[in-house]
Amino acid sequence: MDIYEIIKKPILTEKSTAGIAVKKYAFVVDVRATKTQIKSAVEQLFNVKVEKVNTVNVRGKFKRQGRNEGYTSKSKKAYVKLKEGEKPIPFFEGLV
Repeated sequence: MDIYEIIKKPILTEKSTAGIAVKKYAFVVDVRATKTQIKSAVEQLFNVKVEKVNTVNVRGKFKRQGRNEGYTSKSKKAYVKLKEGEKPIPFFEGLV
């Protein structure tokens, strides 16, 4: 898998923005990606060293629109913590 296929987009919520101060970042990643693949993709993409990766599988929510009903697609979140002394990711610097 390519690094751009593994990391889809950053998550910019109130909870994830609070983690930026302690160098903990959140991303939406491919459902098939493993922790080691996520770690190497973040290291290659942002030129940083990753200490730890936590992942969360998010199941699809049940939705109804009139008579139609179904589930939204499932996804996976990754919370990435950088090593001590590492510079912050430049994309997130203006958000704190």
